[in-house]
Amino acid sequence: MNWKRSLSGIGVALPIIALLGYGLTLDPRSLPNALPGSPAPEFALAVMDVPSDTVRLRDHAGQVLVLNFWASWCLECRHEHRILSETAEAYAGKDVVFYGVLYNDSPDNARSWIQEMGGQSYSNLLDNGTRMAIDYGLTGVPETVIISPEGQVVHKQIGVVTEALLRTKLDSLLAVRTAPQ
Repeated sequence: MNWKRSLSGIGVALPIIALLGYGLTLDPRSLPNALPGSPAPEFALAVMDVPSDTVRLRDHAGQVLVLNFWASWCLECRHEHRILSETAEAYAGKDVVFYGVLYNDSPDNARSWIQEMGGQSYSNLLDNGTRMAIDYGLTGVPETVIISPEGQVVHKQIGVVTEALLRTKLDSLLAVRTAPQ
């Protein structure tokens, strides 16, 4: 009778193990993403260093918006920090606005991390309750979302964003915006 229980246990466990094994072979960067091409989800978030200030998506109509979801505990975020900060400086005054969106982290940890990294050229927003992360389909950090002046998501980068990708996307959005109609 014990061998029947063992066989039934194995019969139940094997498909579950196979399914989990298959899931481990998938790269989250290759999963289809429905966000690009869609209207950007509206948000209203407090500014980390001025909590009385609120930033809303609609405040940036007519501008290109770059949202970088990050956390102080994220190792990959260290690799893209300088790229984001330098690119934000390079596009200052060109109707391109960068925001960091703090994900599952405390403002104190974020401030210490930013100081350790040598500063940051753009503001951070507090996503308390991770509502915005859910709305934007966040799968982890870092992730960067680029929104057109018309409020459409044009790109979502899962993982570290490169300077070349940022410049290509931003330049093409600015070129379309300034092209004669």
